[in-house]
Amino acid sequence: MKTIGRTAPACFAVAALIWAGCASAKAPDGPTAKATLESKSGSGVTGTVTFTELATGGVRMRVHIEHASPGTHGLHIHEKGDCSDPEAKNAGGHFNPGGMPHAGPKETKRHAGDFGNIEIKADGTGDLDITSDMLTVKPGPNSVVGRGVVFHEKADDLTTQPTGNAGGRFACGVIQ
Repeated sequence: MKTIGRTAPACFAVAALIWAGCASAKAPDGPTAKATLESKSGSGVTGTVTFTELATGGVRMRVHIEHASPGTHGLHIHEKGDCSDPEAKNAGGHFNPGGMPHAGPKETKRHAGDFGNIEIKADGTGDLDITSDMLTVKPGPNSVVGRGVVFHEKADDLTTQPTGNAGGRFACGVIQ
């Protein structure tokens, strides 16, 4: 009995630490999807886009682009996951399940697929990490799965309807 009495406080202390660690641990994120961007319109641009549904809601999109011309380029989710056309025209328009106007990613009223712009460095690479509360990875009307991601020739002006005047489609990938 004496030995148990001495170790019990230590056991309770260890159990409390374990419980505190579990209680403060972040809930695991949900399903993921990925698109591999292939060059279109003779551009040479390639890249990857990973989508992760967050436990707190919304979707985090991580983009990595290579072989692009330096500067600002538009980036959007398009309604169709069809990148078979040499100019990616089969991907359709911007993904817009809510029937909203085209706008920047910080606007409340925007296409669900509006991610604004990505900045490409002098070495031809660029990265973007952005979160949207308008998308899901799980099945449903706002799911990204089965849609296309398009990297554009020029910057998205964030106002011109319905495309942002971002020019040609320089890379496209199907979200799977």
